[in-house]
Amino acid sequence: MLFLVHKNTVRAWLRSGLEPIDERRPTLILGRTLARFLHARRERRRQRCKAGQLYCVRCRAPKTSAARMAKYAPITTTTGNLRGICPDCSTPMFRRVSLKKLATVAGDLQVQLPQAEQRIEDTSSPSLNSDFSHEPETHADAQSGE
Repeated sequence: MLFLVHKNTVRAWLRSGLEPIDERRPTLILGRTLARFLHARRERRRQRCKAGQLYCVRCRAPKTSAARMAKYAPITTTTGNLRGICPDCSTPMFRRVSLKKLATVAGDLQVQLPQAEQRIEDTSSPSLNSDFSHEPETHADAQSGE
């Protein structure tokens, strides 16, 4: 039980073509055989997104976002997620993308990039609970209680 999977999962793998070492009990499987089997299984099921497509988790398929619009949400300085809405089931769709490849991956999607947050001191009217409008209190004023 190296992979910590249920015994029925291993039985299903054996029924779908995973080759054991021999027919004796306990059933033994070579690690490289299992790795090849799982890799081939993953590649058969894999659905690659084309340019302009995002992956819908509910539909389990790559699709073009509703209204051909997406938002870019940065994760690190070099990568982020494209987020859109599925045109069929209206659930969020995602695609991880490198910032360098954003234009290529987006295809004909209109991508909305995030705007930089404005600093409170740069605003014309700071928040109500700010002290920017008051004179700075000096150390002498604080000691005298004024």
